[in-house]
Amino acid sequence: QVQLVESGGGLVQPGGSLRLSCAASGFSFDMYAMVWVRQAPGKGLEWVSDISEAGGRIHYADSVKGRFTISRDNAKNTLYLQMNSLKPEDTAVYYCANILVYTAHYWGQGTQVTVSS
Repeated sequence: QVQLVESGGGLVQPGGSLRLSCAASGFSFDMYAMVWVRQAPGKGLEWVSDISEAGGRIHYADSVKGRFTISRDNAKNTLYLQMNSLKPEDTAVYYCANILVYTAHYWGQGTQVTVSS
């Protein structure tokens, strides 16, 4: 019943921007911290950013700090990731997940982001 559906990915040129969304259902969204994780081709999972239940505590990986912004709208049960100044190394499948006991629990299917000229 729990569902997380990512959207907003696509092909963008270096320096461009994308806004990812994660629509949540089947659980009390406002009671869970949320996380964005990505996986580049041939590489392992990389934590990108997380946000606390009410949005008051936020963390970013050094690789995206200053370029990406995580946010959430609890009234809409939606998590966002604004990605600016995109680089080819940002190319990856981006997943959202809720956090239970400091671990990503339920995952979405992911959305592909490709940064290429």
